Amino acid sequence: MSDGVLDRMWSRSRLSLRGRFDRWREKLWVVAQCSVAAGLAWFVAHDLLGHTLPFFAPIAAVLCLGTSYGQRLRRVVEVTLGVAIGVFMADVLVSGIGSGAWQLGLIVFLSMSIALFLDAGIMFVSQAAVQSIVVTVLLPGAGGAFLRWTDAVVGGAVALLAAMAVPAAPLRRPREQAAAVARKIAQLLRAASDVMVDGEVTPALELLADARTTDRLIRELQAAAEEGMAVVSSSPFRIRHREPLRRMVELVDPLDRALRSTRVLVRQTTIIAYRRLPVPASYPGLTADLASAADAIARELHADRIATAARDEVLAVGAATGQVERSDILTAEAILAQLRAIVADLLMVTGMGQLEATDALPPPR
Repeated sequence: MSDGVLDRMWSRSRLSLRGRFDRWREKLWVVAQCSVAAGLAWFVAHDLLGHTLPFFAPIAAVLCLGTSYGQRLRRVVEVTLGVAIGVFMADVLVSGIGSGAWQLGLIVFLSMSIALFLDAGIMFVSQAAVQSIVVTVLLPGAGGAFLRWTDAVVGGAVALLAAMAVPAAPLRRPREQAAAVARKIAQLLRAASDVMVDGEVTPALELLADARTTDRLIRELQAAAEEGMAVVSSSPFRIRHREPLRRMVELVDPLDRALRSTRVLVRQTTIIAYRRLPVPASYPGLTADLASAADAIARELHADRIATAARDEVLAVGAATGQVERSDILTAEAILAQLRAIVADLLMVTGMGQLEATDALPPPR
């Protein structure tokens, strides 16, 4: 195996390891929450309530919390009620028909069917099935159903209390990710401006390949926005952050459109370079100015502000698009059209409405 192949394999493995470490670090608070909640649920059920083997209390706590902040309250309700249905069905039927392979199948079928008839979610249905299996196989004695359901309530209550304690990181992440998207738009625009000037094919192709990897930035932004809203919805201690976070979440769509338009501009720029077509002399400067405006937006977003301070820069670029020379080459005209589309989208990121942003663009001469 050549040294070049080994170097590439080593580089990829380091990137993979770094990505896995970053993922663990991002979820460290949730992992710690689940660990503490599991121990506390066992302590309450075993030491305070005197249950001999309250194994479902810590299980319910971990299931309710999960590894994400989304819909924690719903998970608490679904786990608790799912356990109640599963335990009830198993206890009633086992006492009447006994236990065995066909009895187990019938009990699971009935438990899941009742859960589905109640229009339950996946967690609800799964817990009804799992608990009916546990009760059928382990055959708890008298009072077992009540104790098991109590354990579920204990685990759910502990999880509910734990869910209210959330770090500030999920509230920061939407603006940080929004700023990252704006910075990427600026980076791509600046590189596209350089390609227009130099006309080199290789950098153009590399830029196009880079632009095509940006979908993950929007996915991460959408996930961060959903997680942040879930946090302010589940924790009364973070409710004051709801309105600022909602305004930041509203930027997801215009940032998504701006990034998509930037990718189209990069593709048109690559075609220009590949075919050795001329570009009007003002277009590279216009693109670089828009990159600077996108950087200004990124700074405002990172500072947790709606980027109204950067609006004048974007408006200036928009005004300039109506004054530049035109081209008879369709691809060059497409570049100008995409610049205008990006300006409109970035104006919405600065807080303007869609119609207002569109009207702010003068018609091209």
